Amino acid sequence: MSEETTTIDTAELGEKIVRVLKTIYDPEIPVDIYELGLIYDVFVNEDNDVKILMTLTSPNCPVAETLPVEVEEKVKSLDAVKDAEVEITFDPPWTQDLMSEEAKLELGLL
Repeated sequence: MSEETTTIDTAELGEKIVRVLKTIYDPEIPVDIYELGLIYDVFVNEDNDVKILMTLTSPNCPVAETLPVEVEEKVKSLDAVKDAEVEITFDPPWTQDLMSEEAKLELGLL
């Protein structure tokens, strides 16, 4: 396989991962975690191992235990994904500025 093909596969897989992330909602806010800006980064290596760097709306978020597990499980359910790991960070802390325009509109913040 040429290097270019691998790059396309990784990019395609990245798009599929984003589509999955958009099906996961914060239980307190009717907006998906991607549009909320909770996903800081998605890394896919050449072995299709996925690492997701995400945050929560607050360190005391009631889903702090369950949301990362849900993200891992849903991403792992993609056929092309070999393994998935979620790392939670509060650096930088989440603010409403990280939300997409769509999310702000949905919540009446625009």
